[in-house]
Amino acid sequence: MNQPIESSYVLGYTENELQRLMRQSAVYAELTENLLRSAGISAGMRVLDVGCGSGCVSLLAARLVGPSGAVVGVDKSPQALAFARQRAEAGKLRQVTFIEGDVADLDCKQSFDALIGRFVLMFLPDPAAVLRTLARHVRKGGVIVFQEMDMSAAKAIPCMPLRKRCTDWIVETFRRAEVDIEMGPKLYATFLHAGLPAPQMNLQARIGGEPDLLAHEYLSDLVASLLPMMTRLGVATAAAVGVETLAARLREETLSSDVVTILPSLIGAWARLPA
Repeated sequence: MNQPIESSYVLGYTENELQRLMRQSAVYAELTENLLRSAGISAGMRVLDVGCGSGCVSLLAARLVGPSGAVVGVDKSPQALAFARQRAEAGKLRQVTFIEGDVADLDCKQSFDALIGRFVLMFLPDPAAVLRTLARHVRKGGVIVFQEMDMSAAKAIPCMPLRKRCTDWIVETFRRAEVDIEMGPKLYATFLHAGLPAPQMNLQARIGGEPDLLAHEYLSDLVASLLPMMTRLGVATAAAVGVETLAARLREETLSSDVVTILPSLIGAWARLPA
Protein backbone atom coordinates (compact mmCIF):
# COMPACT_ATOMS: atom_id res chain seq x y z
CA MET A 1 0.00 0.00 0.00
CA ASN A 2 1.27 3.50 -0.80
CA GLN A 3 2.16 5.61 2.19
CA PRO A 4 0.28 8.92 2.59
CA ILE A 5 2.14 11.81 1.08
CA GLU A 6 3.41 14.59 3.32
CA SER A 7 1.53 17.86 3.24
CA SER A 8 4.04 19.43 0.82
CA TYR A 9 2.72 20.77 -2.47
CA VAL A 10 2.58 17.72 -4.73
CA LEU A 11 3.59 19.70 -7.83
CA GLY A 12 6.71 21.15 -6.24
CA TYR A 13 8.17 24.66 -6.44
CA THR A 14 10.64 24.41 -9.30
CA GLU A 15 11.18 27.23 -11.78
CA ASN A 16 9.36 25.13 -14.40
CA GLU A 17 6.37 24.70 -12.08
CA LEU A 18 6.18 28.43 -11.37
CA GLN A 19 6.22 29.10 -15.10
CA ARG A 20 3.53 26.43 -15.57
CA LEU A 21 1.34 28.18 -13.02
CA MET A 22 1.61 31.37 -15.04
CA ARG A 23 0.58 29.60 -18.25
CA GLN A 24 -2.27 27.85 -16.46
CA SER A 25 -3.43 31.15 -15.01
CA ALA A 26 -3.57 32.68 -18.48
CA VAL A 27 -6.01 29.91 -19.42
CA TYR A 28 -8.24 30.52 -16.39
CA ALA A 29 -7.75 34.25 -15.67
CA GLU A 30 -11.05 35.34 -17.20
CA LEU A 31 -12.97 32.69 -15.26
CA THR A 32 -11.36 33.70 -11.99
CA GLU A 33 -11.94 37.40 -12.63
CA ASN A 34 -15.62 36.67 -13.36
CA LEU A 35 -15.89 34.90 -10.01
CA LEU A 36 -14.17 37.65 -8.04
CA ARG A 37 -16.34 40.33 -9.61
CA SER A 38 -19.49 38.29 -8.95
CA ALA A 39 -18.47 37.95 -5.31
CA GLY A 40 -18.06 41.71 -4.99
CA ILE A 41 -14.29 42.19 -5.04
CA SER A 42 -13.93 45.86 -5.98
CA ALA A 43 -11.90 49.05 -5.61
CA GLY A 44 -10.59 49.94 -2.18
CA MET A 45 -10.95 46.49 -0.59
CA ARG A 46 -8.34 44.74 1.55
CA VAL A 47 -7.94 41.16 0.27
CA LEU A 48 -6.13 38.12 1.67
CA ASP A 49 -5.10 35.59 -0.99
CA VAL A 50 -4.07 32.27 0.58
CA GLY A 51 -1.88 29.70 -1.15
CA CYS A 52 -0.93 32.39 -3.63
CA GLY A 53 1.95 30.47 -5.27
CA SER A 54 3.44 32.52 -8.10
CA GLY A 55 1.00 35.35 -7.37
CA CYS A 56 -1.40 34.98 -10.29
CA VAL A 57 -4.63 35.51 -8.34
CA SER A 58 -3.04 38.11 -6.06
CA LEU A 59 -2.06 40.22 -9.06
CA LEU A 60 -5.52 39.81 -10.58
CA ALA A 61 -7.13 40.91 -7.30
CA ALA A 62 -4.71 43.83 -7.04
CA ARG A 63 -5.96 45.19 -10.34
CA LEU A 64 -9.56 44.86 -9.15
CA VAL A 65 -9.01 46.67 -5.83
CA GLY A 66 -6.83 49.34 -7.44
CA PRO A 67 -4.32 51.68 -5.78
CA SER A 68 -6.77 52.50 -2.98
CA GLY A 69 -7.00 48.85 -1.96
CA ALA A 70 -4.50 46.26 -0.77
CA VAL A 71 -3.81 42.57 -1.37
CA VAL A 72 -1.72 40.30 0.82
CA GLY A 73 -0.65 37.01 -0.76
CA VAL A 74 0.39 34.14 1.51
CA ASP A 75 2.36 31.03 0.61
CA LYS A 76 4.80 28.74 2.40
CA SER A 77 7.28 28.61 -0.48
CA PRO A 78 10.05 31.25 -0.43
CA GLN A 79 10.79 30.46 -4.09
CA ALA A 80 7.20 31.11 -5.14
CA LEU A 81 7.01 34.32 -3.10
CA ALA A 82 10.24 35.69 -4.60
CA PHE A 83 8.83 35.02 -8.06
CA ALA A 84 5.52 36.68 -7.13
CA ARG A 85 7.27 39.77 -5.78
CA GLN A 86 9.23 40.14 -9.02
CA ARG A 87 5.99 40.00 -10.99
CA ALA A 88 4.31 42.59 -8.78
CA GLU A 89 7.29 44.91 -9.10
CA ALA A 90 7.38 44.48 -12.88
CA GLY A 91 3.67 45.30 -13.04
CA LYS A 92 4.10 48.32 -10.72
CA LEU A 93 1.40 46.91 -8.44
CA ARG A 94 2.45 48.50 -5.17
CA GLN A 95 -0.84 47.60 -3.51
CA VAL A 96 0.11 43.91 -3.30
CA THR A 97 2.54 42.39 -0.81
CA PHE A 98 3.54 38.79 -0.14
CA ILE A 99 4.29 37.07 3.16
CA GLU A 100 5.51 33.59 4.01
CA GLY A 101 3.10 31.45 5.99
CA ASP A 102 1.19 28.18 6.17
CA VAL A 103 -2.50 28.56 5.34
CA ALA A 104 -3.30 25.84 7.89
CA ASP A 105 -1.77 27.91 10.71
CA LEU A 106 -1.66 31.50 9.52
CA ASP A 107 -0.40 34.10 11.97
CA CYS A 108 -1.65 37.40 10.61
CA LYS A 109 -2.80 40.27 12.82
CA GLN A 110 -4.58 42.16 10.03
CA SER A 111 -8.30 42.12 9.25
CA PHE A 112 -9.53 41.89 5.65
CA ASP A 113 -12.61 42.69 3.61
CA ALA A 114 -12.20 39.49 1.61
CA LEU A 115 -10.50 36.10 1.77
CA ILE A 116 -9.81 34.43 -1.57
CA GLY A 117 -8.06 31.32 -2.85
CA ARG A 118 -7.79 29.27 -6.04
CA PHE A 119 -6.76 25.60 -6.24
CA VAL A 120 -5.84 25.57 -2.55
CA LEU A 121 -8.40 23.54 -0.61
CA MET A 122 -7.94 20.51 -2.87
CA PHE A 123 -4.46 19.99 -1.44
CA LEU A 124 -5.51 20.11 2.23
CA PRO A 125 -6.41 17.05 4.31
CA ASP A 126 -9.13 18.96 6.23
CA PRO A 127 -10.22 21.94 4.10
CA ALA A 128 -13.22 22.83 6.29
CA ALA A 129 -11.07 23.15 9.40
CA VAL A 130 -8.57 25.37 7.58
CA LEU A 131 -11.34 27.50 6.10
CA ARG A 132 -12.89 27.95 9.56
CA THR A 133 -9.54 29.22 10.88
CA LEU A 134 -8.87 31.48 7.91
CA ALA A 135 -12.31 33.06 8.18
CA ARG A 136 -11.22 34.67 11.46
CA HIS A 137 -9.12 37.08 9.43
CA VAL A 138 -12.22 38.48 7.66
CA ARG A 139 -14.17 41.37 9.17
CA LYS A 140 -17.91 41.21 9.84
CA GLY A 141 -19.73 41.68 6.55
CA GLY A 142 -16.65 40.58 4.60
CA VAL A 143 -16.71 38.01 1.82
CA ILE A 144 -15.01 34.61 1.42
CA VAL A 145 -14.35 33.37 -2.12
CA PHE A 146 -12.76 30.11 -3.28
CA GLN A 147 -12.42 28.51 -6.70
CA GLU A 148 -11.56 24.84 -7.10
CA MET A 149 -11.41 22.26 -9.88
CA ASP A 150 -13.63 19.40 -10.87
CA MET A 151 -11.08 17.37 -12.80
CA SER A 152 -13.57 14.58 -13.42
CA ALA A 153 -15.31 16.86 -15.94
CA ALA A 154 -12.25 17.02 -18.22
CA LYS A 155 -12.44 15.05 -21.45
CA ALA A 156 -11.85 15.04 -25.17
CA ILE A 157 -14.47 14.18 -27.80
CA PRO A 158 -13.73 11.95 -29.58
CA CYS A 159 -11.45 10.19 -27.09
CA MET A 160 -7.75 10.48 -27.94
CA PRO A 161 -5.63 7.55 -26.62
CA LEU A 162 -2.53 9.55 -25.63
CA ARG A 163 -4.57 12.37 -24.15
CA LYS A 164 -6.58 9.88 -22.10
CA ARG A 165 -3.38 8.18 -20.92
CA CYS A 166 -2.03 11.53 -19.70
CA THR A 167 -5.29 12.31 -17.93
CA ASP A 168 -5.24 8.89 -16.25
CA TRP A 169 -1.66 9.44 -15.08
CA ILE A 170 -2.57 12.83 -13.61
CA VAL A 171 -5.72 11.64 -11.88
CA GLU A 172 -4.04 8.55 -10.42
CA THR A 173 -1.07 10.55 -9.16
CA PHE A 174 -3.34 13.04 -7.44
CA ARG A 175 -5.42 10.22 -5.99
CA ARG A 176 -2.39 8.46 -4.50
CA ALA A 177 -1.09 11.80 -3.21
CA GLU A 178 -4.46 12.38 -1.51
CA VAL A 179 -5.34 15.45 -3.57
CA ASP A 180 -9.08 15.94 -4.01
CA ILE A 181 -9.67 16.25 -7.76
CA GLU A 182 -13.39 16.91 -7.14
CA MET A 183 -12.98 19.67 -4.56
CA GLY A 184 -15.04 22.07 -6.66
CA PRO A 185 -18.43 20.36 -6.14
CA LYS A 186 -17.58 19.92 -2.46
CA LEU A 187 -17.22 23.65 -1.80
CA TYR A 188 -20.84 24.00 -0.69
CA ALA A 189 -20.48 21.38 2.05
CA THR A 190 -17.01 22.69 2.95
CA PHE A 191 -18.35 26.19 3.59
CA LEU A 192 -21.16 24.81 5.77
CA HIS A 193 -18.81 22.53 7.74
CA ALA A 194 -16.55 25.55 8.32
CA GLY A 195 -19.47 27.32 9.99
CA LEU A 196 -19.95 29.77 7.11
CA PRO A 197 -23.21 30.83 5.47
CA ALA A 198 -24.40 28.73 2.53
CA PRO A 199 -22.42 30.01 -0.45
CA GLN A 200 -23.54 31.15 -3.85
CA MET A 201 -21.82 29.11 -6.54
CA ASN A 202 -20.99 29.12 -10.22
CA LEU A 203 -19.43 26.71 -12.70
CA GLN A 204 -17.26 27.76 -15.63
CA ALA A 205 -15.20 25.78 -18.10
CA ARG A 206 -12.96 26.21 -21.12
CA ILE A 207 -13.87 24.24 -24.22
CA GLY A 208 -12.46 24.32 -27.74
CA GLY A 209 -10.39 22.70 -30.42
CA GLU A 210 -6.74 22.98 -31.28
CA PRO A 211 -4.93 25.23 -31.79
CA ASP A 212 -7.19 27.75 -30.00
CA LEU A 213 -7.27 25.98 -26.62
CA LEU A 214 -3.71 24.57 -26.70
CA ALA A 215 -4.83 21.70 -24.50
CA HIS A 216 -1.77 19.69 -25.49
CA GLU A 217 0.45 22.26 -23.73
CA TYR A 218 -1.83 22.34 -20.69
CA LEU A 219 -1.61 18.55 -20.33
CA SER A 220 2.10 18.19 -21.06
CA ASP A 221 2.94 20.99 -18.61
CA LEU A 222 1.00 19.29 -15.84
CA VAL A 223 2.49 15.87 -16.55
CA ALA A 224 6.00 17.37 -16.51
CA SER A 225 5.47 18.97 -13.10
CA LEU A 226 3.92 15.79 -11.71
CA LEU A 227 6.52 13.42 -13.18
CA PRO A 228 8.73 13.19 -10.05
CA MET A 229 5.68 12.30 -7.96
CA MET A 230 4.39 9.93 -10.66
CA THR A 231 7.59 7.93 -10.57
CA ARG A 232 7.80 8.04 -6.79
CA LEU A 233 4.27 6.66 -6.45
CA GLY A 234 4.69 4.06 -9.19
CA VAL A 235 2.09 5.55 -11.51
CA ALA A 236 4.33 5.79 -14.57
CA THR A 237 8.01 5.67 -15.44
CA ALA A 238 9.89 8.52 -17.07
CA ALA A 239 10.50 6.30 -20.09
CA ALA A 240 6.78 5.57 -20.47
CA VAL A 241 5.90 9.26 -20.26
CA GLY A 242 8.60 10.56 -22.62
CA VAL A 243 8.07 14.09 -21.37
CA GLU A 244 10.56 15.64 -23.81
CA THR A 245 8.34 14.81 -26.79
CA LEU A 246 4.98 14.62 -25.04
CA ALA A 247 3.63 18.02 -26.11
CA ALA A 248 4.51 17.36 -29.76
CA ARG A 249 2.90 13.91 -29.70
CA LEU A 250 -0.25 15.27 -28.07
CA ARG A 251 -0.46 18.05 -30.63
CA GLU A 252 0.04 15.64 -33.52
CA GLU A 253 -2.67 13.33 -32.18
CA THR A 254 -5.09 16.22 -31.80
CA LEU A 255 -4.44 17.85 -35.17
CA SER A 256 -5.10 14.55 -36.90
CA SER A 257 -8.70 14.67 -35.70
CA ASP A 258 -11.60 17.07 -35.18
CA VAL A 259 -11.27 16.68 -31.42
CA VAL A 260 -12.83 19.12 -28.96
CA THR A 261 -11.32 19.35 -25.49
CA ILE A 262 -13.07 20.29 -22.27
CA LEU A 263 -10.62 21.38 -19.59
CA PRO A 264 -11.36 20.76 -15.89
CA SER A 265 -14.36 22.73 -14.71
CA LEU A 266 -13.78 25.58 -12.28
CA ILE A 267 -16.38 25.85 -9.54
CA GLY A 268 -16.54 28.97 -7.44
CA ALA A 269 -18.23 29.58 -4.11
CA TRP A 270 -18.63 32.79 -2.18
CA ALA A 271 -20.38 33.79 1.03
CA ARG A 272 -20.66 37.04 2.98
CA LEU A 273 -20.20 36.95 6.73
CA PRO A 274 -22.99 38.37 8.90
CA ALA A 275 -22.52 42.07 9.61
